[in-house]
Amino acid sequence: MPASVKTSPCLSRAIAQARTHQSLTTQKKCAVEGGNHREFWKGGTHLPPFLFPGERIADRRRDNPLGIPAFRLYSRRRMRTKPRGIARLAWIVCLALTTPIPAALGGQAFQRSEVIYGRKFGTALTLDVFRPEQPNGCSLLFMVSGGFFSSHEAINVTFLKPFLDRGYTVFAVVHGSQPKFTIPEIVQDIHRAVRYVRHEAANYGIESNKFGIIGASAGGHLSLTMATQGGPGKSDASDAVDRQSSAVQAVACFFPPTDFLNYGQPGEDAVGVGVLKDFKPAFGPRADTLEGRQELGKEISPLYYVTSNLPPTLILHGDADKLVPIQQAEAFVEKARNAGATARLVVKAGRLHGWPEIVDDLSICADWFDEHVRGLKPAK
Repeated sequence: MPASVKTSPCLSRAIAQARTHQSLTTQKKCAVEGGNHREFWKGGTHLPPFLFPGERIADRRRDNPLGIPAFRLYSRRRMRTKPRGIARLAWIVCLALTTPIPAALGGQAFQRSEVIYGRKFGTALTLDVFRPEQPNGCSLLFMVSGGFFSSHEAINVTFLKPFLDRGYTVFAVVHGSQPKFTIPEIVQDIHRAVRYVRHEAANYGIESNKFGIIGASAGGHLSLTMATQGGPGKSDASDAVDRQSSAVQAVACFFPPTDFLNYGQPGEDAVGVGVLKDFKPAFGPRADTLEGRQELGKEISPLYYVTSNLPPTLILHGDADKLVPIQQAEAFVEKARNAGATARLVVKAGRLHGWPEIVDDLSICADWFDEHVRGLKPAK
């Protein structure tokens, strides 16, 4: 397989136009808040880059690496699309969805394509498939989620490299985003994505019982939700995809919320209030009342679904994290171990909600999947 493939200038322009169409047909002004600073960011509809403490947006113009919610995005104007361009845009998007793009990241070559795994209220739910040149038959589902906001533009191929190099077929899952969709609705998207991949396992050359899942922050929460609640589909479902299981065989994640009702300390309510008040839309109207928050908090917190059947779980978390306290990881791992499940916590001393060398820690996750998905013995 070639390391790269050239596309015609016409196709390149077409794909670029499809990706930036909304940006070119509106002036969108977004306020971006991260840490103790605030800036205005004009133009693009994709996620701004992840900001480490003290950084400014101008310092980083690359995609948000893991979908970490170190910011909030506010739309000041509703997006407008030129009617005359809709037909052409639809054709361009269709072409992009069906055009595999071989590429390499200094390791294994891979082939990338985008597919639709479901539809919701007329909106297509998509995931990107990364197929390495030498697949090992196992797969990973990468949760593209930060603050329960998901975007195709937030997929950063660099962060898939450790897994592609080891032969994993990677599925980067984009879900419906808040504020339009709430966490319970987003969770259903992830169930659907896992079921879709399992239904298509033979077509992708992967084994249906060797699925790993990974994500950070909100993506970590969704990963643990699948670990604790993934299971058989409906045997009488009219759609064959929905008859498949959404269970996964191993999890690795970064700084995930696990218990919204005891957030950092016993009794601390963070169901769209307190520390997470800025993420209120993701929790929906049920978070408006104390009774509603108590009910919703338990429903969406992975901690309350831990059993001895929990698949092997790895969590990496900074002990100085202010947005998601490390207590969230500690409590989850403790309950998992008490239930007899395999769970490990890697504490990053002095680190906040993300750290500069986080990409290096993906090898720890890859080792975890090698052991618990591929069945390889860990190196001594």
